[in-house]
Amino acid sequence: MKSRLKLVGLVAAPALITAVVPAAYAANGAQPHANRAAIAGDVLPGLKQNATRTGKVAAGKRISVAISLIPRGRGALDSFVTKVSDPRSSSYGHYLTKRQFAARFGRTDAEIKQLKDYLRAHGLTVGTVHSGNLLVDASGTAAQLENAFGARLSTWKDTTTGRSFYANDSAPTLPTAIASLVGDVAGLNNRVQLNHQATPHTVNPHNGPGGGYTPAQLKGGYNVSGTYSGSGQKIALLEFDGFQQSNITAYDNYYGLGSPTPTVQKVDGGSGALGDGQVEVELDIEVLHAIAPKANVTVFEGPNSDAGEVDTYQAIVDSGIPTTSISWGAAESARTTSGINAVDAVFKAGAAQGLGFYAASGDDGSDDAGDGGTSVDYPASDPYVTGVGGTRLTVTSSNTWSREVAWSGGGGGKSSVFKIPSWQTAVQKNAGGGYRQVPDVSAHANPSPGVSIYSQGSWSSVGGTSAAAPEWAAFAALYNQQAAAAGKARLGFANPALYSASGTGFHDITSGSNGAYSAAAGWDFTTGWGSYNAATLASKLLG
Repeated sequence: MKSRLKLVGLVAAPALITAVVPAAYAANGAQPHANRAAIAGDVLPGLKQNATRTGKVAAGKRISVAISLIPRGRGALDSFVTKVSDPRSSSYGHYLTKRQFAARFGRTDAEIKQLKDYLRAHGLTVGTVHSGNLLVDASGTAAQLENAFGARLSTWKDTTTGRSFYANDSAPTLPTAIASLVGDVAGLNNRVQLNHQATPHTVNPHNGPGGGYTPAQLKGGYNVSGTYSGSGQKIALLEFDGFQQSNITAYDNYYGLGSPTPTVQKVDGGSGALGDGQVEVELDIEVLHAIAPKANVTVFEGPNSDAGEVDTYQAIVDSGIPTTSISWGAAESARTTSGINAVDAVFKAGAAQGLGFYAASGDDGSDDAGDGGTSVDYPASDPYVTGVGGTRLTVTSSNTWSREVAWSGGGGGKSSVFKIPSWQTAVQKNAGGGYRQVPDVSAHANPSPGVSIYSQGSWSSVGGTSAAAPEWAAFAALYNQQAAAAGKARLGFANPALYSASGTGFHDITSGSNGAYSAAAGWDFTTGWGSYNAATLASKLLG
């Protein structure tokens, strides 16, 4: 199951393709603001081509926004992340603390005061100023937001789906001095809603009740040593729905896992009442328990909004939890450029602090946008994220790896936003056209058989790259436990080290297709480097 935002050498700094935005106009569209500048790329792509304007947002409607600021010394930050993530560098693993990151790359208190004073002068309520001084929450009425950001908020109707939403008609503007600090204002539209796509399978061909692989089959298939269980390690889950602990307890008890009870951290009030994403959350938790049963899992539950998304990522970075699994995303084309940049900045801050993110690459094969072309899912396409594709794993009767093929639904292809990072250039493909290539790695995702889980009071088999992402996050936790015992640095942002392994420690998957692309020897657009042989890959990375 992959949940979607339909609503996923040296390290080179990724290049972002951003739109050039003309001088912004006042909310009524008549006269340009004096001494103001637009926030480039902060308007939905193809808005007027793909939707019909139906009116104006009610002036009194309250809306929350999250304002992302551009890190100080971006070039220096890029260089730092390059060195700290490269296993060949003497700086490898010497990560920054949260306080050190803020001192070197965060905005100054004076700059934050300037922004806060401006927002309050326009009637907005200023909320949390997150650590690092790079994200500021605020809220106000639609009329106050229009006045503050110089952009009309309208109601729209999607011409394809018929769904109603609101959005800013043009890029927001701010006084020039403040605009030079701001990269994105999340929350001015609610078109991109976080929905999940379940891929259950009810046939019962394998050992787990309800069908699907058991913890023993997953661990055996990927050669996970019984010596390491994730003890003393922490894993975060990014979620936009909740779960019932009784289901997790039933799963743990059935398999005798003895896992710690997950902790819940609500962001911006949490995700609200249980919805159809509950199966997603319970799948993520149970897969982590299956492979790394003693790891401590924290479930970060945020609201289903642009502002909620960036706030939830920031909360994870603020927590300092080393490993995060992500099963929610959207096609790159569904997002604003500035919104992608804002989330990318949070991932980059996490990389500087030694945090690793593993994101599902999507369940729509090579056509993540569903428009008949080729496209990839964000955040799996982010250069500071390990994108996880899908396979179909076959294990022997003694629970050892037998074979693996690419799963047809596994997302993969080239980014339309990020240039190829230098750690990936050694496997650069002509079809990539010089852009970031996805996925980086892969794991079992085929829903037939899927993974045996207990959710909503019953057993079922669930698949998708939403299963593959926590399978890799669990490996990272196991590796970090082993690295700590050996006195080595934790894995952190994993891609440079994984690519430096040059295929050692991976099951190279050479058959199967995800639509436009076919598996082949070495790295490919369907499965990346392939799935992990835990013992061999850990040994390679430690060595």
